[in-house]
This record gives sequence, structure tokens and C-alpha cells, in this order.
Amino acid sequence: MNVQRFADAGSAAEVCAARILDLLRTAGGSATLAISGGSSPKLMFEIFARTMFPWDRVQLFWVDERVVPPDDAQSNFKLANDAWLRPVGFPEANIHRVRAELGAVESARLYEEEIRRVFGLKDGELPRFDVIHRGMGPDGHTASLFPGDPRLEDRTGIAAAVWVEKMSSWRVTLLPGVLERAKHTVMLVTGKDKTEVLGKVLAGEAYPAGIAAGEAEWFVA
Repeated sequence: MNVQRFADAGSAAEVCAARILDLLRTAGGSATLAISGGSSPKLMFEIFARTMFPWDRVQLFWVDERVVPPDDAQSNFKLANDAWLRPVGFPEANIHRVRAELGAVESARLYEEEIRRVFGLKDGELPRFDVIHRGMGPDGHTASLFPGDPRLEDRTGIAAAVWVEKMSSWRVTLLPGVLERAKHTVMLVTGKDKTEVLGKVLAGEAYPAGIAAGEAEWFVA
């Protein structure tokens, strides 16, 4: 595994951001990127906002989203929009957010349709993102795929609405088959509360964060 360790979250976010930008530069033409939410990505998004980059070449998606309005403090879209997209004038036509304000099932259906449209997919095909950025929770979840979720076995679906019992909330998430097909997976994992489970994931124990773990680049603090 390619694991880089850093003394603090800021350093991990800085190197992770640089790596994502390098991958987008070399993708050629229009690159596809799926991002996650959380406190660590916020630092990364702020770095993106300070970086000169041809954002019009990037088609942007989300790995997962909470089923809240786009102006809600819990929204992954709002986090990225406030810290990065609005400050740089990211092209609105290239922003493919989950329309979570429409409800879990409908927003998941529309999100899958949008992915199919942008990637030009035929029935039965899965998208292959140039870069997928993911994180990991203290319980080993990634995206909105939590331990014990039956969707962890889904290798044919693109996106789904999921009820997260421990959070008592609905979310929309990309599914394992999509996560596994990414050309590049970048994991940004920070926080001492994740150290124990991270060690188990890197050792090969079965956690959702282990999806495509062997092919991923890990930035850990």
C-alpha cells in the first residue's frame, strides 16, 4: 500500500490536494472527480481555492451526501461550495451535486441519471472516475457505507439512498462497484480517533474503508 504519514492534518491535506491536482492535470481533456465531506477535506478545499487551475476542465461529483438542503450546515455540497467552488467561480455546469432537498430516494435516482448522462453510460455499465477522494470514519465507514450494510456487496449499482441507523438519517452514496473502478483513489484520513481502525484496515481486515484500499494512495495524520 502507498501510505504517507504526516504530523498534522494540515500537512496531510496539503500533499493530498497537490496529488489530486497532479492527477487531474494528467487526465487529459475533461477530468472527472468525486469528493467527500468532513473537516479534513475542508482544509483541502481551501487549498484548491488558493490554487490557479483550469477548473472548467473538471466535472465534479460527490461520493456521498446527507439528505439535507444544499444550504444546510451538514451538507457536503455546502462545505465544498463555501470553501472552494464559489470563491474560484467553479463553472456551475460542471457541478453535479446530489439534489438531496428532493428526498433520499428521488435524489439518488436523479444522481444516478446524471452520472449516466455525463459518462455516456449504457445499461449495465459503471462509471470510471479519474479520481475519487474518500475519507474514513472512526468505525471504518467510507462514503456512506457503514459496517454491516448489505450494499457493501453491491458491485452493479451506481448510487443508492441509504438509511444510517447510528446517525438516524438518510444519505445518498456511490456504491462499491463504482468506488472500485476509479482510476485513482485518494484517501485522506486524519484524527487520532481513527488510528486503531485505520491500522486494521491497512492490515487487510474487512471494513468498508477497505474498498479499493490496496490500490489507493493514503494520506494519514
